[in-house]
Amino acid sequence: MPPLIDRPQLLGWAALVAASGLLGLGLSLAGFPAAFLLGPMLVAIGFGVRGAPIRVPRLGFLAAQAIVGCLVAHSATGEIARTLHDDGLVILAVVLVTVAVAAGVGVVLTRFQVLPGTTAAWGSSPGGAAAMVAMAEDHGSDARLVAFMQYVRVAIVVVSASVAARLLADGAALDAATDRASPAPLSVAATLAIAGVGASVATWLRLPSAALIGPMLLGAGLHAAGLADLALPEPLLAAAYAGIGWYVGLRFTRQTVRTVLHALPSVLAATLAMVLICALWAWGLTGWLAIDYLTAFLATSPGGLDSVAIIAVGSKVDVPFVLAVQTLRLFVVLLTGPILARWIARAAPEEGR
Repeated sequence: MPPLIDRPQLLGWAALVAASGLLGLGLSLAGFPAAFLLGPMLVAIGFGVRGAPIRVPRLGFLAAQAIVGCLVAHSATGEIARTLHDDGLVILAVVLVTVAVAAGVGVVLTRFQVLPGTTAAWGSSPGGAAAMVAMAEDHGSDARLVAFMQYVRVAIVVVSASVAARLLADGAALDAATDRASPAPLSVAATLAIAGVGASVATWLRLPSAALIGPMLLGAGLHAAGLADLALPEPLLAAAYAGIGWYVGLRFTRQTVRTVLHALPSVLAATLAMVLICALWAWGLTGWLAIDYLTAFLATSPGGLDSVAIIAVGSKVDVPFVLAVQTLRLFVVLLTGPILARWIARAAPEEGR
């Protein structure tokens, strides 16, 4: 029977794990939240671009998302639903502004023919990277280019949000976030069961980001009702963080970068512009709502729900508000994606359509 993993892959994984652990530990000691998301992601980008023959299995990525969903459920309980109920109109306004900014970026990229067809529309959609790639492929766009745009933005958002959290968050709060007692084995087993059941049911119901949303909703309900005591050991959380970071980072392959090399400066500029506009919008929100800037920044960040959730929980911001905005935006983007893609495609010059 041939080995399940060949020698180059084994060596690649060993090097990736070792380098990720060292960088993650260094960032953790430097006080960065989600250090074991940021460090492995940065290392994996380097490995992916250099052509390392390793990939995170899809099942591994989904399992990591399910663990993060349970972490969010433990931190936010039922407050996300209450936040949506109490501040629904404000949150919807925040979501619509972020979606409008992303649509504007897509129009500019399409108008100047940086990317072909509706690729810019799907690539600039804020949130749900994996879902956007799948939907883009279903609608005839180049999935490789969409994935590249989506994960470039996720990477930039993770880095900028981590730096912002390091500079703006209370150091004592960050220290407290990492000071946890060892969880009881029974609680850990119950949490893993919730992760598996929640992800399975959400997948069956075809919810967006099912592996994350399912455990988050099920865990929050059971935790708020006092029916389950959610608990996750630090090594398991670090592995889940690293799994998501590796999945994102290894998407930056040499072939993909070569394919979009001509568009890379424009994609980077557009992504940075989107992040900066959302950062300014976050500053405006602090004068409108009784929230701190870091909470507003994370809520408006056009990144992935799982990545932002990890940083928010580790930073001790208003987690329910951040997740309410990010979750609602995910559903809005999935509902409006095809419509916005067709609308943005009209901005293309006649010969480019």
